[in-house]
Amino acid sequence: MEQRHLGRTGLRVSRIGLGTLAWGRDTDEHDAADLLKAFWEAGGTLVDTADVYGGGDAEYLLGRIVERLVPRRDLVIATKAGSVPDPDRRFDGSRGHLLAALDASLERLGTDYVDLWQIHAFDPVTPLDETLQALDIAVASGRALYAGVSNFCGWQLAKAATWQMAAPGVRTRLASTQMEYSLLQRGVEREVLPAALDLGVGLLPSSPLGRGVLTGKYRTATPADSRGASEHMAPFVEPYLDEAASRIVDAVATAADGLAATPLQVALAWVRDRPGVVAPIVGARNAQQLTAALSVEALSLPDEICQALDDVSAPVHRYPDQDWSTL
Repeated sequence: MEQRHLGRTGLRVSRIGLGTLAWGRDTDEHDAADLLKAFWEAGGTLVDTADVYGGGDAEYLLGRIVERLVPRRDLVIATKAGSVPDPDRRFDGSRGHLLAALDASLERLGTDYVDLWQIHAFDPVTPLDETLQALDIAVASGRALYAGVSNFCGWQLAKAATWQMAAPGVRTRLASTQMEYSLLQRGVEREVLPAALDLGVGLLPSSPLGRGVLTGKYRTATPADSRGASEHMAPFVEPYLDEAASRIVDAVATAADGLAATPLQVALAWVRDRPGVVAPIVGARNAQQLTAALSVEALSLPDEICQALDDVSAPVHRYPDQDWSTL
């Protein structure tokens, strides 16, 4: 699998990442082992997790599997911290919480370090410089090799990345930002992606298949074994089952027919090759789904197909986004 640099750093990662959101909940240890082995054998290196996935079980499973199946040095393990199960405070970006969460993640993962440590979301009640200091401490102590953020909007990302760049050699520059990005969700193109490109921060798209909707599986009905039929995941899928999304899914299916490919391959190739994108994170639930996603490695979409998909899924951009002079 092709390797790409993560932002303006020396870290290289596979251009498709393996997500573990469902590990420890919908994906058991046996299936998780099959997923990781298939991913590694295909040349995949980037494995994304978080301290809250499966209540910590995703990290625990990953640690158990790596210990016996895959050499630790062959993987780029990325985890996140900052989300908390508190109805009154969804995110805790305090230095104390973050560093304690990192130590707990390392214990569950069974490793001395993670390759990439990311702040899961912006905490509006903690000073940003305090949150970012946790990244500096983690890297300086060797517990993390690189640092990034996740779910930061445009101004938050720009402020954080600029703050880190203001003291080179003292503060750790941001390597990445992880955000939802797909043909069904192009909101990052308004301000996040331009900021990331300008500041040398690599984008790691989550839900690159529109929460599974872009595979076409929901075009006629909701499959009984799908996330859309799951009690705890149905609300996650439902926003992308409207009429506007249906038109985009139909266009993806038409493009797939013309290319003798699958809708999954077309949708994933589109986001993988967007400017600024480093590696879409694919949350396959079993080895069969992962194999289907990895088959996109040999596919590059023709310019005409990309333009047609761009047009049908184009988000509304108004003042003052980007080139407002033509409005």
